[in-house]
Amino acid sequence: MTIDVEGVSDAALVAYGRIPIAFEVRAVFDVAADHAHNGFRLSERPVAKPYLKDYDAIAEVPAQWPGRFDTARWGLMVARIDGQFVGGAAVAYDTPQLHMLEGRSDLAVLWDIRVHPERRRQGVGAALFRAAEAWALVRRCRQLKVETQNVNVPACRFYARYGLVLRAVNRGIYPECPDEVQLLWYKDLATG
Repeated sequence: MTIDVEGVSDAALVAYGRIPIAFEVRAVFDVAADHAHNGFRLSERPVAKPYLKDYDAIAEVPAQWPGRFDTARWGLMVARIDGQFVGGAAVAYDTPQLHMLEGRSDLAVLWDIRVHPERRRQGVGAALFRAAEAWALVRRCRQLKVETQNVNVPACRFYARYGLVLRAVNRGIYPECPDEVQLLWYKDLATG
């Protein structure tokens, strides 16, 4: 199986948005400070009743991004297998109104990454992540940042596996999901 990843324009955002981002929450991470290692400790806890989490149902869908942000300097990429869209990633860079970028010109944010449920755990996410990382490096970014929540245990494991470090934890910032905890992951990029 060959996974092809290519950059696309905003015109592809409708098709990009058709790739489901929903996942089943079967466990959450409880987060505690780990003073011994200057970081955080994640402890997995099963949920009493699994449920479906769909980010597109509670936030703007990809086709709406250009109406909210200046996406001219964003990297949009899709993954295809046998010509079919199976995944996508969006990397934000140099977008002043996007607070996640912290006002920095050397930081890129992996704004969105999604893999069709039938293609998860087949290397699509890894291919998209590597492409996002390469895209940020070309723009001389020193770091890549990713936001997720403590309910997305598979994503947390994925980011840790690809060298991101949990550096910030914020509670109570999602009014629509008050029990969720924001997790901000960073990866230092080798710019040379």
